[in-house]
Amino acid sequence: MGVMGHREDLLEGAKRCLLRKGFVRTTARDIVKESGTNLASIGYHYGSKDALLVKAYVALIEEMGDRFDPGWGAGGRTETPAGSLERFQEVWANVIRSLPESRAVWLISFELILQGDRLPEVRKLLVEAQEEGRSGLIPLFSDVPEADLGKEAVDTEGRLYQTLLQGLMVQWLFDPDSATGADQLTEGLRRVIAGVRESGREA
Repeated sequence: MGVMGHREDLLEGAKRCLLRKGFVRTTARDIVKESGTNLASIGYHYGSKDALLVKAYVALIEEMGDRFDPGWGAGGRTETPAGSLERFQEVWANVIRSLPESRAVWLISFELILQGDRLPEVRKLLVEAQEEGRSGLIPLFSDVPEADLGKEAVDTEGRLYQTLLQGLMVQWLFDPDSATGADQLTEGLRRVIAGVRESGREA
């Protein structure tokens, strides 16, 4: 195995360590043992153990996000119109359906939220990654390619979807039986839209 092959091995090893031990409990030696590499490789390829773990965490989030896509597993894009309430419901139904598989990843997310004050450098890296996450959510609902999104769309639509996603995750991790479903979320949005239209007519 050459030195350059270590980069991917380290990332895969770090992902497995994260899922098994979480962020704080994973050591550099754990990653080396899991990946079959050496300590020097971490510094050479990623700069630090924490930077590698952030990359691994972001990779896990991206893999999980693939399952949110309305066309995932169907061999292509969905027939549900972009921007419709039906598409909105379809995406959130996929998010909820993926929860059993993605539970470990969301637990890492909340570990990082709780440890943020103790890990300022990690928090800085994650804040940067969050912006990418916001832009990655919008195409699920709109079909607009991520590369074509403007900053305003990411800062508004992206933040809305990210806030809904994070709130939903808290509910489902805490108590799945009382957590919000895709149909309830969609009906709530429908009522908000109807209320806005009604108030617009009155004005």
